[in-house]
Amino acid sequence: MIDRAMKTTRRQFLAASSALAVLPNAVSGADTRPAPAGLIDCQSHLFSPRLLELMEKRTDDPVVFTKDGTRFLRMGDWLRKVPPLYLDVDAKLATMDAAGIAMTALSINDPGPEWFGPDGSEVAQIANDFVAGLARKHPARFFGLCVLPWQDVAAALRELDRCAKLGMKGLLLYTNLAGRFPDEPEFRPVLARCAELGLPVLLHPAKPITTDFVKGYEMTSSLGNMFDNTIALTRLIMSGVLDEWPKLQLVCPHLGGTLPYIIGRLDHQVVVLKRGPKNLTRTPSEYLKSVWLDIVSPLPQAMKFAVEFMGAERLLYASDHPWVEPRVILDALRSLRLAPEEEHRILSENARKLFNLEPAGERRPPA
Repeated sequence: MIDRAMKTTRRQFLAASSALAVLPNAVSGADTRPAPAGLIDCQSHLFSPRLLELMEKRTDDPVVFTKDGTRFLRMGDWLRKVPPLYLDVDAKLATMDAAGIAMTALSINDPGPEWFGPDGSEVAQIANDFVAGLARKHPARFFGLCVLPWQDVAAALRELDRCAKLGMKGLLLYTNLAGRFPDEPEFRPVLARCAELGLPVLLHPAKPITTDFVKGYEMTSSLGNMFDNTIALTRLIMSGVLDEWPKLQLVCPHLGGTLPYIIGRLDHQVVVLKRGPKNLTRTPSEYLKSVWLDIVSPLPQAMKFAVEFMGAERLLYASDHPWVEPRVILDALRSLRLAPEEEHRILSENARKLFNLEPAGERRPPA
């Protein structure tokens, strides 16, 4: 009886979730507009087959293994499935076409090179050659984001320069670097070089530092990743790097984690209670409004708050494919029925300017 009750409850929950997902449209009228063409997706991932093969040979985490025909990536207690779809370039292109996505900022997913100890430089080169190769093969569809071996800053700087010459358009910076934070003084020469090169820095969660606290109930991705986004972005703001390098272009995924929602408390702590760094020239909320956020969240109300708080000129469309279908994020945004110019900024114009892409109309998905 308990099992039957649980199955009934699950069906009810899924039905309620489906109804909630379309609630904004139900209130304002169904959005029957076709997907706009020419979208730019600022967060999308593929696993490198060569890196997976390398991890299959490892005995220490990160490790890839196969059990009962399913491939798994293991990092401590965190296990993730790696189905063939996560390596399928053609499937990604087909998904892009179906969603009207003209171009995608392509990156590997974690683990990054910083988890591979002395092999970090080799791993970075494998990952970056993989992404750059796909961008060369499909120049009208992909532009690349590179990763670096942060455990060796000199090697990281060399790899960053190499990737710039390969035509990579930005840096994927994990929110923690094998347990360390990207604002730490040792890593700042890399941030300085990104500012000099004009390469945007896009944060992305890795194995969360809170894994031990959120692994219960499988909350590592739902909560742990969002806390990592919040902590990394807050530390970068509080560290003063945005004053030290005003040209540094910083992007945080997933609507900034929880930071936009709690930034008022941070302002109060810093400005009124005088807690925190004393060398900041602006309030934390002013720094936050100077970065970009991608809109990966399935909740339209969260997007609405971001538009009101940040302004449409600081938001970027992204999908987080293959974990999220692009239409999930697109439909949530379009349910807000923003002014056409605001929607256009979020869906493509901001990304074209940020990544210095070709003018609109010159890159289109195939008919």
